[in-house]
Amino acid sequence: MENNHEFSDRPLDPLPLQQDPTFEQEVQRLHEYTVAARWVLVLLLWLTVGSFSLWALRSDIRLLSEHFTWASLRYALSLRYNPMPAIGLTFTVSMTVAVLVWQSRNILFGMPPAERSRLEQQLLRIRQQGQSHPLHSWIVQSPRLK
Repeated sequence: MENNHEFSDRPLDPLPLQQDPTFEQEVQRLHEYTVAARWVLVLLLWLTVGSFSLWALRSDIRLLSEHFTWASLRYALSLRYNPMPAIGLTFTVSMTVAVLVWQSRNILFGMPPAERSRLEQQLLRIRQQGQSHPLHSWIVQSPRLK
């Protein structure tokens, strides 16, 4: 009996597709787009929240460049004195560090099985939805895969 994923209502079974070489390439391509999307998010955060936070802290940064002390840095980034710039800068830096750690872990230790399974399930949903999914033309019908 043929397993037709496009028209079935039952849960998707990724086991037969894992042997397919194009499936592996598509999972890798989906992972590459996930990495790119995370870096685009970090870039947008730096261009918006990060730049506004740094602009709000410009007088403190000027003072720090002339007379740096750890106390003045702590005071400039305190939530009591500059709450919004401190929160914005902390959020932007933490997102950057999170993406760096996530990508470094994937490079050094490989993709964890849970993440691999999530990507496979997402790819199966993209394939099942077909051309109406926004990523279908980039992931499934990519000219690089053919």
